[in-house]
Amino acid sequence: MTSGRPAAYSAISNYSRVEILHLLQSNPQQTIGDLVAATGLHANTVREHVQRLIERGFVASEIEKRTVRGRPRVLYRAVDGDQVSSEEHRRKVQAAISRGELMRKVMPETAGALTGESQHQLDALVEQLLDGGFDPVVDEDDLTVELTPCAHAESQAGHRDKLCEVHLGLMRGTLREVGGPLEVVGMRPSCDPRECVIQLMRRRPDTTD
Repeated sequence: MTSGRPAAYSAISNYSRVEILHLLQSNPQQTIGDLVAATGLHANTVREHVQRLIERGFVASEIEKRTVRGRPRVLYRAVDGDQVSSEEHRRKVQAAISRGELMRKVMPETAGALTGESQHQLDALVEQLLDGGFDPVVDEDDLTVELTPCAHAESQAGHRDKLCEVHLGLMRGTLREVGGPLEVVGMRPSCDPRECVIQLMRRRPDTTD
């Protein structure tokens, strides 16, 4: 019997992969050896986890550019939709946009207040969250995304802060990959770990990164 969870959810439901992704979001261009030293996991285990994250479009690899002799190292970075992207990440984003456009064409009543790039950003964000095991409810007027009850609150309660940082990083990466005015502000504070509301905002046209 299968769990019904999407593949992307299973890729980050394992805490070791969450830890590796958090390390790569915080400190880009790390080698397998760096990740082994940071996690204490066996090198083969780290390689398997990193490969799973690459396959899901969360991590990208590059060959080190060396100016001296020696074998170049393979460096790994978290996909952020800006400086670092991947073919799989771009494919997932474009597929989400296409599905959103098709849905609004077939069912015009599903169209919200947002249009253009903002709507495409939401298309990709909602699908990314669904793949992450969440059941997002979007308020386009308040620019919030309700994720309560949190799909990970009980299974990974001991690692909540790190897990939330990883998911916020994934959300920001998705919005940047699409391109548009929406960006993630962060989570609204709550004393209940099961509650999760993500606040978005429209970036001002004259804002530069």
